[in-house]
Amino acid sequence: MTSLAQCQALDQQDPLRGLRDLFDLPPGVIYLDGNSLGVMPKATPARVADCVTREWGTDLIQSWNKAGWFNRPQSVGDKIARLIGASAGQVVATDSTSINLFKVLSAALNIAAEDAPRRKRIVSERSNFPTDLYIAEALCKERGFELVLVEPEEIAASLTADVALLMLTHVNYRTGAMHDMAAVTAAAHAEGILTVWDLAHSAGAVPVDLTAAKADFAVGCGYKYLNGGPGAPAFVWVNPMHTDRFWQPLAGWWGHATPFAFTPDYQPAAGITRYMCGTQPMISLTALDCGLDATLAAEPLGGMAALRAKSLALTDLFIQLVEDRCAGHGLGLATPSAHGQRGSQVCLTREYGPHTPPLRGSLPPEGAATALGRPGGGDSGAYAIVQALIARGVVGDFRAGDGQRHKDILRFGFTPLYIGFEDVWSAVEHLRQVLETNEWQRPEFNQKHAVT
Repeated sequence: MTSLAQCQALDQQDPLRGLRDLFDLPPGVIYLDGNSLGVMPKATPARVADCVTREWGTDLIQSWNKAGWFNRPQSVGDKIARLIGASAGQVVATDSTSINLFKVLSAALNIAAEDAPRRKRIVSERSNFPTDLYIAEALCKERGFELVLVEPEEIAASLTADVALLMLTHVNYRTGAMHDMAAVTAAAHAEGILTVWDLAHSAGAVPVDLTAAKADFAVGCGYKYLNGGPGAPAFVWVNPMHTDRFWQPLAGWWGHATPFAFTPDYQPAAGITRYMCGTQPMISLTALDCGLDATLAAEPLGGMAALRAKSLALTDLFIQLVEDRCAGHGLGLATPSAHGQRGSQVCLTREYGPHTPPLRGSLPPEGAATALGRPGGGDSGAYAIVQALIARGVVGDFRAGDGQRHKDILRFGFTPLYIGFEDVWSAVEHLRQVLETNEWQRPEFNQKHAVT
């Protein structure tokens, strides 16, 4: 069993340990939720304050030119490109992941309608992130397509002649399972199917090479592993072979070839710029720019390869310590053990049992489903365990199951920029204590919050 002293020694030997000093981690907190919201870089407050007080407050409208506001979506996009295997000028930071997904799905369906009009299906995982499924469902209703949801092991068999588009998240938000992007894309292309990849849980966390994989479209999030702050702008990439084929549906003035010509007709810009829509949020883009600078600080130390190696070491250690020290408490592993199939998070399951109390709060009438989707109010205790850990300063999060195939998830993200091996040891020690003392059964940990 790995000891605390051994973990401390690993931290001393870690060539990336200095990157932690770039982030403003609260004292006494072990933050294992960077897969939901990244930690704030120390440089961000001053940089954002300068954007507010000088660029906006003093220079005012001049900052669109003087401070580079006008081109900031592209300059920030170029930094993201370095993390996802794209070239400069191929990525733009703009809007939200949901809006960008709507844009690329619409463009992809236009391509399919022209190249293969008989293909009327979009295939995705049943456990894909809900917003992806909602956007696809809405477009299917509008365009006369069918959304087909399958389990991961059914994807290969679902790539049939009537499918226009395969839409997947590279790293699954619930389980941390990672697809082989190159292999899945190749399989889809062999059947004449376009691919759309959501990189929300992989950009900045695992190596991504969209160009080598020959992907068609990709979107991603700026506030998780890219540390851009809550609600940070997302990003969009389109394979250059597709970029100029169609308008994206949100034809706003920032996607115009010459927005300050103020022509009444829309003339889309060449390349990825046409995937912008309205005026961009400069304060938010400035914060995202800081987050990317902190992430890219790993480049001289080995870049994404070095971050990936540390991520795997951290997650291996967490899995091993949980298995060694938390046995007998109903925990299971939802995340694949194989390195090639795992992102930068570890998701634990907990079996349902009659010994666990119901979540309190806004309970439905007796016999109805609870907010977590199980009859009668019983649950696995996973939510309360996460709340007890948070009270101790170990911050992860909870994702509800359905009581059938998908179990409740205790979710822990490992951002190698600021998480160390001692953090992992201490987090598991807290988990062991919460389980062995039944601390999680305290009433305050069973009060369900709006955000879990």
